[in-house]
Amino acid sequence: MKRKIYSEEHESFRDIVKRFIKDHIASDYSLWEKQGQVPTELYKLAGKQGLLCPSADEKYGGSGGDFLFSAIIIEELYRQGFHSVFFALHSDIAFPYISELGSAEQKEKWLAKCVSGENILALAMTEPNYGSDIANLQTRAEKKDNFYVLNGSKTFISNGQIANLVIVAARTSLDKEKPHKGISLFVVEADTLGFKRGQKLEKIGLHAQDTSELFFENCKIPTANMLGAEGTGFYSMMKSLQQERLVIAIGAAAAAKGCLDLTLQYVKERQVFGKPLSHMQNTRFELAEIATQVQLAESFLDDLIPRHMAREDIVKEVSMAKYWMTDMQSSVADRCLQLFGGYGYSLEYPIARQYVDARVQKIYGGTNEIMKEMIASRLM
Repeated sequence: MKRKIYSEEHESFRDIVKRFIKDHIASDYSLWEKQGQVPTELYKLAGKQGLLCPSADEKYGGSGGDFLFSAIIIEELYRQGFHSVFFALHSDIAFPYISELGSAEQKEKWLAKCVSGENILALAMTEPNYGSDIANLQTRAEKKDNFYVLNGSKTFISNGQIANLVIVAARTSLDKEKPHKGISLFVVEADTLGFKRGQKLEKIGLHAQDTSELFFENCKIPTANMLGAEGTGFYSMMKSLQQERLVIAIGAAAAAKGCLDLTLQYVKERQVFGKPLSHMQNTRFELAEIATQVQLAESFLDDLIPRHMAREDIVKEVSMAKYWMTDMQSSVADRCLQLFGGYGYSLEYPIARQYVDARVQKIYGGTNEIMKEMIASRLM
């Protein structure tokens, strides 16, 4: 059933996304999982189809589309289980930093190539010893004439091996009473001397996502590469979290719907004791509960997405969506895998990938425990 928030134009765009996934992702995705990353060429192909940065202004090659076009891309990738293709990180999490904070010169320099896929974006915030505690990050940027010298390290950085533009949070000053005040944002180009990619991290899921360590050793960054005013990076990052967490919630709901679709098809075909598995009461009740959860998630998103597009402050509600929908995604993937029996444990079946890829959703973008703290802080 079509959702009311999407127009005919949006649904026509969905058909383009589905066709792109079928033609350029589905057949090669297993190979990319073995290789540990998606090819950079995929971003260029996506750029040609208008699937990157749909919100970008036409002067930079974008379509100036609303956030619903991004939501469709996220939904189709997650519903079909291609979670490691991080177009959303590129288009909806990292790209807005440049499009909203960048100077006219910075936009002219970088945005068009982000839209075309020639530039691939990454966001480097998390550090080895401080995790999501951004206010206390230790990466330093020291001012020297017309450049900054960057020293430090980052970890768990998505697109870490393939990105050629990395938005980095670094400390430019220190106020021990208010440490969040001294953080600034920089765009680091991959060919900058002193920028090094560390090892690609081995993970239990997202095997085609090149999550990596990054190192900055006396890395000279032109002052022209600072995003926004010095010392305002923390506030810019906090402002971006509403959209980042909404993106995660959209993916979680779509992945749960994908699990349901896979399982409905399987239980109708699988014979147990001489009849389809779908005829057994336990199967029917499990799927009825799952379908209800998926419907609730979609209905909640259909309320939140237009409010986000209207620039409402819905941090509390988005935190609810992020934690509840990622919990639900993991539960649904587990329950659906159980209905596949032993076949569900085989990577030959897409439900297995849905299961292992679901786990990290409760961690990144702020753990679900942090989400509950944020909700509670706005209730009290």
